[in-house]
Amino acid sequence: MNTNHPSPNFDSRDGQPVDMLVLHYTGMASAREALERLCDPAAGVSAHYLVEEDGAVHALVPESERAWHAGVSHWRGNSNINQRSIGIEIANPGHDCGYRRFPKPQMEAVARLSKAILARHTIPARNVVAHSDIAPTRKKDPGELFDWEWLAERGIGLWPAASGQRPAVSESKEESLAAYGYDITALPAATAAFQRHFRPKTLTGEWDEECEGLLASLLSMV
Repeated sequence: MNTNHPSPNFDSRDGQPVDMLVLHYTGMASAREALERLCDPAAGVSAHYLVEEDGAVHALVPESERAWHAGVSHWRGNSNINQRSIGIEIANPGHDCGYRRFPKPQMEAVARLSKAILARHTIPARNVVAHSDIAPTRKKDPGELFDWEWLAERGIGLWPAASGQRPAVSESKEESLAAYGYDITALPAATAAFQRHFRPKTLTGEWDEECEGLLASLLSMV
């Protein structure tokens, strides 16, 4: 079920083309509570879409307008993330409220919606990101239980083709993470964000040869 549920919380992109897709979780007890907040003028937050656990999609802000979902964030040297992105909120209680896996109907709805967005805008695969990727010191969402690999198999975002293979030309982890897109001013947070997205089963927070190989694989795709 798709519904229009307009939010007043948006403004103009001022001509900035869309070249990013940012996926979030709501981090609230219910989708209804999240929907109310995303449409509350006093809250000052929004997204373009909200996807419930049963797969229902609510359209909140037109894609032509800037929604307020990313906050202070950075990717590939850019800090105007709201200006250049489409944001999808995915209903899930989050790490502080009973984090759980994302049901199949919800994932399928996210995939259909993301594919449609990618068909309408020129968004490089490396620019399909988690909120935690662009704001690693502040955010964990959508987190390690979100199935990025499954999405990548459907042409949405990237997933490393190999692990454990070190690059032929060794760069520092700082150089490699920055080359992919991460803000490395807080390197431990960037490392954790990378693992949540690309190595979710082993969240050590420590950089190792497997991380190096995964990142080398990703860089070979861009």
